[in-house]
Amino acid sequence: MTTTLVLTVIGDDRAGLVKALADVIEGGGGNWERSHLSELAGKFAGIVTVTVPEDRADALRAALAPLDGLLAVAVHDTAAGGADAELREAGEARRELRIDLLGNDRPGIVGAVSGVLAKHDLSVAELQSSTRDAPMAGGRLFEATALVTVPAGADLAALQTDLEELATEIMVDVAVSPDTAN
Repeated sequence: MTTTLVLTVIGDDRAGLVKALADVIEGGGGNWERSHLSELAGKFAGIVTVTVPEDRADALRAALAPLDGLLAVAVHDTAAGGADAELREAGEARRELRIDLLGNDRPGIVGAVSGVLAKHDLSVAELQSSTRDAPMAGGRLFEATALVTVPAGADLAALQTDLEELATEIMVDVAVSPDTAN
């Protein structure tokens, strides 16, 4: 039997961080399954899903501790099977939507959009955002792309309406489309 561990990592960005983490995982008998890692503002951070034989899980946890100083690593146990397994057992296909947003940068954009998503019981699977200089107009633009998980029976027309109303209110462009990568 194997167990799945979720690792969250953060440290000052520098060459060799992924290698150091991968070496400890492999040395501890773990298998690197999935990850999302990124450098932002000089910090390297991410999340990694690792499977490991149950009898080696505690040893792997202990082996990750010395990375502190290079990378702070927090180890989290997963619920048996996780949300993906629950959807499969219920016979529901996982549906995702992609939401793209672009507008003048100002505080509160993420809070407003995530409020609409929560109202419709959509879960954010992935969110990437950035700011950049606005060409010719001056100021800053905020740009975001979110992949959201859609529960069965969700009213996508109502979601679209609420997002369009919000976009008008906070003066951003919002586009909703099926996630073609899934």
